[in-house]
Amino acid sequence: MAAASNSNGEAPGAGRFDVIVIGAGIMGSCAAYAASSRGARVLLLEQFDLLHHRGSSHGESRTIRATYPQPHYPPMVRLSRRLWEEAQSEAGYRVLTPTPHLDLGPRDDPAFRDAVRNGGAAEVAAGDTSWPWAGVFRVPEGWAAATSELGGVMKATKAVAMFQALAVKKGAVVRDRTEVVGIAKRGLPLIVESTIVPTPLSEPTEYIKLHEKLPIFKGHMEDSLVANHHLLPVLVRDGSIVVRTASGEEFHGAKCIVTVGAWTSKLVKSVTGMDLPVQPVHTLICYWKVRPGHESELTPESGFPTFASYGDPYIYSTPSMEFPGLIKIAKHGGAPCDPDGRDWAAGGVGLAEPVARWIDAVMPEHVDTAGGPVIRQACMYSVTPDEDFVVDYLGGEFGKDVVVGGGFSGHGFKMGPAVGRILAEMAMDGEARTAEEAGVDLRPLRIDRFVDNPKGNLKDPVDHKGE
Repeated sequence: MAAASNSNGEAPGAGRFDVIVIGAGIMGSCAAYAASSRGARVLLLEQFDLLHHRGSSHGESRTIRATYPQPHYPPMVRLSRRLWEEAQSEAGYRVLTPTPHLDLGPRDDPAFRDAVRNGGAAEVAAGDTSWPWAGVFRVPEGWAAATSELGGVMKATKAVAMFQALAVKKGAVVRDRTEVVGIAKRGLPLIVESTIVPTPLSEPTEYIKLHEKLPIFKGHMEDSLVANHHLLPVLVRDGSIVVRTASGEEFHGAKCIVTVGAWTSKLVKSVTGMDLPVQPVHTLICYWKVRPGHESELTPESGFPTFASYGDPYIYSTPSMEFPGLIKIAKHGGAPCDPDGRDWAAGGVGLAEPVARWIDAVMPEHVDTAGGPVIRQACMYSVTPDEDFVVDYLGGEFGKDVVVGGGFSGHGFKMGPAVGRILAEMAMDGEARTAEEAGVDLRPLRIDRFVDNPKGNLKDPVDHKGE
């Protein structure tokens, strides 16, 4: 859908919105749904076609797991898992297929140990042949394996479409092919009544009685604005946000949520001058041929898990689903890129070979690497130095009126419903009550973590945590 009217039948863009969401990937679509579910008048803007393949929210599959080295993610994953179920129930169809989850890694790898502990996984002995997939994986000497029940695969593009449809059903307005180039606070000259003409206007609340309940810019009053008959024109802020597009359109809203993925640093820089360290990365999704006779063993129907392998390289996988006879196994990471000028031909160079070597060492009887991956798909990450999300108020002149969600670093999709709910609450309420109730700690996701340390939360080498 290129655009949608709201429940009142007004044309897209008509009037003022309660919340304007910029970016219609998984995070923005979930935020639009969360806000519109509360009765807010929501506008969701997308610079490309809806469900495009130029960002981070498209494709056949994403994984969900609660095993994370960082303790602030498992509670968010569990919250998101519940919200996935609620959204599917409302939509009347499923986008998430539950599976077990398996983690593999060197026994002494700190990230692996922390992930197993934080996620509540059950470790199995490497030589134990009784665990379900002992015949599939050759666990290297010195490695360990751990299983957990909270796993699953989301159909990515279908999931984004589901949240957009639910948002529209709640009255949200959706506009694609609408590139945002500016966000500003709105100032209006209003006539106010004055009993005393202040010079300068140092404490406006002492002298000015507003016809509307609005805050006034503090500052000196121009001579030309001196009151006549006790009427004083004053520039005031009416609390609204103006969103400007490349075509010259303007949209007005009380609050704004920015979820533009790989374009986060560009937009934030143009709006505030702030250098937010979110680096776009071109990554490669690889599908490999399952060896004949083993196709049914690696499917969700047979109980095969999503899995992650810690160490270098960090490998992640989903069961064989979207392409029968093929399995998705890929390396977390990629090369820095410009989202507006990606090298589509060479962007994924060097990402398939480490995966092939890993498969040959760990799954040689079940997956064939001869000839390389059967299917290669390009995708982007938006990576922060510590690979932690950015979920925070933009601050400055915007105060709590503009919220930013970005830097999801290749592992955010699973948490889309939770992040969307949190962003909507931050924008509408000034706090994220759902996060607090679910035990989600948002402090590690604040922008100010980069003020004194350009690497943010990073103290040791990055704990890989893709998909």
